[in-house]
Parts: sequence; structure tokens; C-alpha cells
Amino acid sequence: MVNAKVWCFVRVATLVACVSLVLVGCGGGSGGSSASSAPSAPSAPAAPVVTAGDGANSIQWSAVSGATSHTLYWSTTSPVDVDTAASVTLTASPHVHSGLTNAVVYYYVVTASNAAGESEPSSECHAMPSAASSLYDPSWGSIASATTRTLDYDSGLTAVQNGAALKAAMQSLGPGERLEVGSGTYSVNSYFALDLQGTAQAPIFIVAKSGETPVLTRPDASQNVLNVGVSSTTKFVCLQGFEVTGGSMGLRLYDVEDFWLDRCHVHHTGEAGVTANTADTERLHLTRNEVEHTLGTGEGFYLGANNGTYVMSDSVIALNHVHDTGGTQGDGIEIKQGSFGNWVAENVVHDTNYPCILLYGTGGMAFNLVEKNVCWNSGDNVLQVQGEAVVRNNLLMHGANAFGSHDHQGQVRDLEFVHNTLINVGRGAQLSNWTGRPGMVFANNVVYSQNSQSVSFSGGSTGVTVSGNVFVGSVSGASSGWLVGNGLADFTDVSWDATHRDATLSNASAILASGDPTWEVADDLSGAPRTGTVEAGCYDGP
Repeated sequence: MVNAKVWCFVRVATLVACVSLVLVGCGGGSGGSSASSAPSAPSAPAAPVVTAGDGANSIQWSAVSGATSHTLYWSTTSPVDVDTAASVTLTASPHVHSGLTNAVVYYYVVTASNAAGESEPSSECHAMPSAASSLYDPSWGSIASATTRTLDYDSGLTAVQNGAALKAAMQSLGPGERLEVGSGTYSVNSYFALDLQGTAQAPIFIVAKSGETPVLTRPDASQNVLNVGVSSTTKFVCLQGFEVTGGSMGLRLYDVEDFWLDRCHVHHTGEAGVTANTADTERLHLTRNEVEHTLGTGEGFYLGANNGTYVMSDSVIALNHVHDTGGTQGDGIEIKQGSFGNWVAENVVHDTNYPCILLYGTGGMAFNLVEKNVCWNSGDNVLQVQGEAVVRNNLLMHGANAFGSHDHQGQVRDLEFVHNTLINVGRGAQLSNWTGRPGMVFANNVVYSQNSQSVSFSGGSTGVTVSGNVFVGSVSGASSGWLVGNGLADFTDVSWDATHRDATLSNASAILASGDPTWEVADDLSGAPRTGTVEAGCYDGP
């Protein structure tokens, strides 16, 4: 089993800031001087601003002049189709959209109406609610600061001048200090290195002011936006609530330990979004960030270096939303060979060129834990793990393979793959190099393929524990440990192409009571305790 540490934290809401787009409605009128203009529908509202909470999202919206009512439309798929999406009439701002499922992305638009009709929808915003818990944040994350400074954007200065002021303020911080930064675009046009040393009793916090979004950017791709721990070890530092865009890499972590990146939005970078591959790092907490639209090699998170040259250890990568990673590779979250003792949990990752999540082995060090992630739409394996890991309670949909595992910079070994749900047009799981390897378990999984193999044990499954699985599609290389499923009717609402992803079990599902109690995990993807009979897959039965 995994040798993982548990960290205490206070989970806070994720602010998702959106760019407003106003579409102007058109009105008509006759040409006569005595004719009055015909009434017209209102202009489209500005985009709402959505703040995620526990099982709920808070939507701030602005009324449109001349409108008599406003409507909020939402969907778990994008774009929101106002003809079919759920809706509610808005009466006050903010509107709290409650009763939501945590770790699911909700998309929103707002329209305005009057007697002449309904406007075009606003531009779309989204947020991912997450449960209030104390599992993922650092133990020092709730320590009160001894001193608080503020930096507001000076409208009398240029973006570059404001950037220089922010850079100087950040670089001057010492133990126990907190810097709160107001909204505005802070453009840094020179090399930006942040070398700060807080302590466990007096950490350093660099945070957005409440309800505001400072934007940190570099106007060209010649340098990274922010480099951390370049000249000396940076430790016990938190960066929270910033938008980071432009430049080469968004954030590059060098000699860093006890660093917390939380609720930041990293996007449209010339290279990978967040990297930690040029020095050993430990006790990183990368939580509730949105990383998207990367170029170059294109990884959302690139953690550790090839062949164990540098490793990340005892770190948490949780509650992040990573999507639309591009460039030549474009992994969502990649953790390289030799990195160990890491916890990859409750991330939502989709639309990636390379695997949504990719982990190599640990080189004989403490196992990694990969759990409760929801991933779909990969040009490669949706999830790929070499070994020395526990992989459980993940939902994996729509890629070249939903799951892949093979030798790469190290050997497949000691891999416990349990209670996962795989749904794919193509192959469900491609398992190479598993035969004769120690500690291999494939149990209590649901693996459905529309038109290919469910599971392929390339080379066989000698010595592998195979038990309590349910499949649709053929299985090769293992003759026992399987029940046959009914197809998509076994789920509440899923589609082969991952446009529908509610993989909770239907009342007549063939998956009910299918699992092996020996490999039961105490709770499911939603965090609910498993009770009664054991079901295969990432969700307990109804």
C-alpha cells in the first residue's frame, strides 16, 4: 500500500475570472419622421464572474439597462446551449447555484429579456466546486501573518511601471509578511526571480485582495513570467489568486520546498504552464489552479526531470483544472521518473495532446497515490502510470487508450489499479510488461470499450492479481476475474465520446455487487463511503 503523508489545510473557494464580451442587440425602425423606433431586445449581459465553493457556485452578474428580467443557463458541457440547458430566473447578485457535484466543471451564460425578446447570451464562464476539507493544503497555510502590506494598481502609471512596483514589493518580503495585491495588469519586462525564505512559524503570503484578480504577465516570450528559487532555496511561500499569462513558462520552480501555489489561473504561455524540473523540489502544494492553452512542449504541470535527474517528492497536486494543453506534447500533469511520495487527487483534466495525467516510477522510493481524478479527451492515453503507485477511484474517458502502462525510463512493477471506471470508443486498458512483475493488481475496475478491446495484457498476466472487474469488449491475456456488463445503460448518463460523463450507476446496472471485497476502497470518487455490496468502478451503487 501507499506510503503517503497527509497534510492539513482549510479548503477555500476557487475564483474563476472571466473576460467580458458585450454583444449589442439590433433594433429596426421606419424611415418616416413620424414613425417611432420599434422596440428591441436588450444587449447581451457582461460575462458573469463565478466563484466555486463546496457543492455550490456563486455567480456575480450585472443587470442590463432596459431589461425586465435576466436568466442564468448552465451545463456541465461547453458551449452552453440555451435551447437545452437548465436555467433559472435571476433576482439578485450574487446568485448561489447550490446542490452541485464537487469536482465537476459547470459552465454558465446569462441573458437579458424585455417585451421585445431575449438577448444573445453573455460570454461563457465556468467553475469547479470542491469539498471543504483539510487534506491538501500545507500545515502552515492558516498561520496568521505578523504584518500585512497592500499594493493597489496605480492608474497613473503604465502596466510596465506597475509591474516593476509589484516585482520590487514581492522581492522585499520577509518571514511573517503578507502582501495583498489589487486588480490590474502588472507587466514585467525584465527577468523576474523570486528568492524568499519564510519559516514554518512565519510563512510569506503573496495573495490577491479579496474579490480582485491581479494579472502578472510578461509581454514577450523571451523569459518566463516568474522564476522561483533561482539563487537560493525558496521555502514557506504562498502565491494565491493571481492570473499568470504570456512569457515563456508561466512559473518555473527551481530550488523550492514548502511552496504553495493556490487558486491561480495560468494560461496562454509560450511553453509549459508550471514546471519544477531544474532542481529537486519537495513539499509542493499545487492546488485549485486552472492551467490552460499552453504551447512549446505544452505541459500544464511538468514536475521532475527525465531519468530522475531531478525529482519532486512528498508533494500534493490536487483540485486543479487543466485543459487545452497544446504544443508538441501537451501532457496535462506529468510527473517524471524517480519522483516519489506524491499525491495526485481530485484534478479535472481534459483536452490534452499527450496523457491527461502521466506518472513514471519512483525508483524504489515511496509510492505515488493517484485518486479521484476525472479525465477525458486525450490524443494519447487518458491516464498513463508506469508503476510503484496506487491508482484508485478515477474516471477515465475518450482517448487512444483510457489507461496505459508500460516500461519507460524504468520497469513496470508494484502497481495497484483498483476501483477505476474506463469508458472509451477505443481500447480500455493497454497493459504491457505486466507479466511476471511483482506487486501487480488489476481489481474492481469497470472497463467498457465501444469497438475495441476492453483490456489487453500484452505478453500475458502471469503473477497479476485480476479480480472483480466488469467489462464490455474483449479481454486478452487474462482468462478470469471478469464479469460482462450491459453497456452504457449501466450508468446514469454517459456517452462514448465523453460529452456526457455521469458514471454513477443506474438501478439495474450489471456493475452492482460485482466487486471483490478483498480490494474494496473505503470511499468512492465522490467521497461517499462504500456500504453494502461491493461495486466495481469509481462509484458505489445506488
